[in-house]
Amino acid sequence: MTKLPSAIWVVDTKKEHLAVQEAKKLGIPVIAILDTNCDPDEVDFKIPGNDDAIRSIELLTRVITDAIAEGLKARSAHAAPATPAAEPLAEWEKEILDSAAPSTEAPAATDAPVEA
Repeated sequence: MTKLPSAIWVVDTKKEHLAVQEAKKLGIPVIAILDTNCDPDEVDFKIPGNDDAIRSIELLTRVITDAIAEGLKARSAHAAPATPAAEPLAEWEKEILDSAAPSTEAPAATDAPVEA
């Protein structure tokens, strides 16, 4: 990484307490799922939920990743095309941006029916 992340996503702040502490030291905002055994004062953006159930974690993580993908698409639509990225994009970011870009290929021409 060439720069610090804009934020971190934490599923279980009790297990990942070191990551939360490091983020606080570096001034990185923490977004986390919090249930009843977590301290909400450690987190900047709190999402109440069950951080032990895999279905809950999958749902909330999918919502967050969809929001990130939507933000990347919106940002790329407004960015100047000549400006290079400060950091190379990850493969999944490239795939998202490629799928959002309008297709430049012309549709295939269909042959007219041949009369005999």
